[in-house]
Formats: sequence, C-alpha cells, structure tokens
Amino acid sequence: MIVTIAGKEWTERIRDGQFLWTSAAIVLLLAAAAAAGFSQWKSADAERTSAQRRDREQWLNQGERNPHSAAHYGVYAFKPKLPPSFLDAGLDSFTGAVIWVEAHYQNPARFRPAEDGTALQRFGELTAAGVLQWFVPLLIVLLSFGAFAGEKEQGTLRQLLSLGVPRHKLIAGKAIGIAAALGCVIVPAAILGAAAIAFTGDRQMAASEVARFGPMALAYLAYLAVFALLSLTVSALVSSSRTALVILLGFWTINGFLVPRLAADAAESLHPAPSTAQFWRQVAAEMKGADGHSENDRRILDLKRRTMEKYGVTRVEDLPVNFEGLRLQAGEEHGNRVFDDHFGRLWETFESQERVHRRAAVLSPLLAVRSISMAMAGTDLAHLRDFTEKTERYRRMLNKTMNLDAAHNSRTGEYFYFAGKSLWEKVPEYRYDAPDAGWALRGQALPVAILAGWLIAAGIGLALAARKLRSA
Repeated sequence: MIVTIAGKEWTERIRDGQFLWTSAAIVLLLAAAAAAGFSQWKSADAERTSAQRRDREQWLNQGERNPHSAAHYGVYAFKPKLPPSFLDAGLDSFTGAVIWVEAHYQNPARFRPAEDGTALQRFGELTAAGVLQWFVPLLIVLLSFGAFAGEKEQGTLRQLLSLGVPRHKLIAGKAIGIAAALGCVIVPAAILGAAAIAFTGDRQMAASEVARFGPMALAYLAYLAVFALLSLTVSALVSSSRTALVILLGFWTINGFLVPRLAADAAESLHPAPSTAQFWRQVAAEMKGADGHSENDRRILDLKRRTMEKYGVTRVEDLPVNFEGLRLQAGEEHGNRVFDDHFGRLWETFESQERVHRRAAVLSPLLAVRSISMAMAGTDLAHLRDFTEKTERYRRMLNKTMNLDAAHNSRTGEYFYFAGKSLWEKVPEYRYDAPDAGWALRGQALPVAILAGWLIAAGIGLALAARKLRSA
C-alpha cells in the first residue's frame, strides 16, 4: 500500500509541469554555481601554487644582506583552498588567505576577494551551498504544502480514510513519493560532488576529501529532511492549502533571513569587536620602545646589563656575541607576548560571536547546516585561526633564525655583517597543512546536535499529525 501511494505521489509530481520547470531551474542553478565554484577553486589553487613557488625563489635569491633586513624582506604564507570549498566559500571571501610574514609584526590575512567585489556581490555570492540552503527548501515547500491540505479541499482524503487506509501508511507513502520526486534535484547534486572528488587529480587528496564531503552531504540531507517533514506536518494539520503555504513560506523566511540577521546583530551587540584602527592603536601602545630598535628602553638596558654579567665584561663592545641580534630577538619576544594577548582576546571575541550563531540554530536549522558546511569545506573561523596560528609560529621561527645568526656570527658594532643563501635555506618553505575532517567535525558538536534535534522534532511532529489527521 505504501508503495502504491508513493507511486501515485511520484506520478502526480512528475506530471506537474510547474514542478518540472522549477526543479529544472534549480538543478541548472545548482550546476552553474557548482561549476563556477569548481572553476574558481582550480584557478585559485593554480595561482597559489605559482605564487608560492615564486615567493620561495625570491627568498632564496634575495642576495647577500643583513639577516635582520632579510626578516623585514619577509615571505608570504598562502592558505590553500580545500576542494570542498568550491561548494561553500564560507568566510574566505571576507577574511583573505595570504599573510605577509615579517619582522616585528603579526599581520592579519589580506587580499580579501570581497574587497574587489561589485555592489551586487555584497549581497552574497552564488554558491552550491546557498542553493541548497535557500532554494531547495523553497522547492520542498512548494512540492509538499498541498500533500494533505489539497486532498482535504478536493474531498479525496475522506475517501481514502473511509476505505480503511491507515494514516501512518498514508503519511509514509506521501513522504516517500515526495522524496523520490525531490531526488530529481538531490541526485544530480550528489553526482556533481562525486565528479568534483574525481577531478581533484590526486588520489590521496580525493580520499581525504571524501571524509569532508560525507558529513557535509549528510548534514544537507538532514536539513532538507527537516523541511520535508515540517511541510507534511503543516499540510496534515491545516484544512487549507493556502494556509499551509502561508505558514511554510513564513517559516522559510524566518529560517533563511530573519533569524540569521537577528543572530548576527545579537552577536555583535553582546560581543563587540574593536575596529581595526582601535586594535592596532592598542597594540602600538604596548609595543612602543620595545621592538628591539630602541637602545634606551628600560627593558633593553636591563637585557644589556644581564648579558654583560653573563659573559663577564664591562663593555658591550667586548661581548663575544653581537648584542644587536640579542636586542632584536628580545624585541621580537616582547612583541610576541603583546600579539598573543591582543590577538587572543580578538579570537575569543569572534568565537563568542560564533557561539551566539550556533545557539540561534535552535530557531533556524539553516544556521546549524551552515556551520557544519563551512567547517567541512575548511572555510570557517576555526580553519582561519588554525592557519593564522601556524603561520605565526613560522614567523617567529624565521625571525629567531635571522636574529640569532646575527648575534652569534658577528660582533657588536659590526654593522656590515651580511649573510647569504646558506642562511636563507635554513628557513624551510612554509606549507600549510589543514587539519583533518575529524578535527573539523569535532568542533561542530553543538550544530550537529541541534540539527539532529530539528530532525527528530520534525519526525515526532509528523507522527503526531498522523494521529490527528482528519478528512476536513
């Protein structure tokens, strides 16, 4: 019986010209967004590889110079885009993916694509994730709102129930039929994802990315299932198709636009972040006089005294090391503490804002699936912080290598000490390795729990609606 009902629903949906045209439009939109995203990912990956190679060549071939000058010359650290990011660009367009590594300063990521975007792009770029988060749920609403309410209006539901058709079988049959019709959209999306994995061109990479695509796909299936179950529940409870459509469109609007906007405003209000100018003013105030270039700073004078006591001399000129290198390294270490303090508090603010968004998912399943999607795509805040912190450790290693080479291979007052390629080669090329899928998924415990809660609640709601199902 369930199969018969499901077959009837499938046939009616396939014969519905509006459904076919709408589904075709969404499939084309999804394909276009995925193709554009994949093309951009391939292009960005090629550009990053080329830029990284050229930057390394420039570092090695910079010629002879003072090691500290080489630290100021610096290098660039590039954050690779993981293959799943072609589906969900996440924060990448607004955070940048390149950090300049130099002496004295911990620079934030730069070259944000959004800075070069048009006015239209400020409303958001079209991605496959966006289509799945907004347009496919709308299709589900349009597909399901009349499943029971329409039959009530036509009088056919009374006939079915009078024939002794069990309510739970009727519900199950309609749900399966609608899900089968929805497969016209979901199956092509799955094929696109599988093709993307195949075209990464690296079997090892493809194997690791399956672990990221898998949880992402399951999250979207759960999200769409929530809409399908809620749509059937509302259709079963109300007596009018128009009423069901208004309620479901209201929920779609609240889920996709109202709650995310209110969550963003609440996050900023509860955990305000300092402006860029304010942040750097605070950093500069604590860095003043202690960057290693000021000879009269109290901390530098104390370092000079302790260094002379250590080597048993009374003049800096008599030290067996170059005090300039030690002074510069002391400045770096002081700066490191300042940056750890200020950037640490800034990251805590951003993560507090993110927690507000995650908790708001109890009112909007979109916020839960968005969080999971960005995490598995490697385009969320956690991946950005991981990249930034690993780059900062590399910056500190580079600066320490340069400063200590000057300290131990020259003498105080030797202003024309130059190093060459043998020193530059001691600094390994920076390559960022993103955390694995398990690390990304562990950080999504709350969104996963909330999305599961939505799915369970929607299922229970439909079960209760089945018990109360009436012919009119």
